[in-house]
Amino acid sequence: MQKPDSLIFDMDGTLWDAVDTYTNSWNLTFEKLDINRIINRTELLGLIGMEGKKLTRALLPELDDDIAQGIYMDVNETRRQILPQSGGNMYEGVIEGIKLLATKYKIFVLSNCAVGIIPLFISWANIDDYVTDYIAYGENSMPKHYNMHLLIDKHGLKAPVYVGDTQGDAEQTRIAGIPFIFVSYGFGKTEDYEHKFNDFPSLTSYYMGL
Repeated sequence: MQKPDSLIFDMDGTLWDAVDTYTNSWNLTFEKLDINRIINRTELLGLIGMEGKKLTRALLPELDDDIAQGIYMDVNETRRQILPQSGGNMYEGVIEGIKLLATKYKIFVLSNCAVGIIPLFISWANIDDYVTDYIAYGENSMPKHYNMHLLIDKHGLKAPVYVGDTQGDAEQTRIAGIPFIFVSYGFGKTEDYEHKFNDFPSLTSYYMGL
């Protein structure tokens, strides 16, 4: 595999775990809209990383798509309001690792989340100065492989890799035609990867050594 010039990171399950905050944003919205529904962390955990429309079909299959999407938009607004206070749990070594890796590579964040969530994450982690750019599904409703190429074209990337934690990440990366790097500590499983790391410090050490 060619030495990379850039690392594009998934967010949820790769850099942090904010599932408790996400769960709370759903339940606060249900309460506000007087919907008799409560979801828990376990229920949401298996859906993290899904594109918005697939997520609402899985969580709210009884509702019309337009109604479900309206609720989802409300959830995301609640999430943007509470995330700066409640945040999430950064995985071990991520903040230090990103700062180190940024001395050698361009760093990007690409997620299937809503508009405005990635910059809140970057601010929470205090890594604004180390991330070159980011893009979310919520900005254009396009899949990850498409958004990978938006970053590649915009920044003239010659040898990017995508770092993620699910089979879906692996599949999207294959479609994009770039190497997939799997972190096994996240939310998913896959056997389809170029490299696997069991913790972020190991990933940092590997790429700093290239």
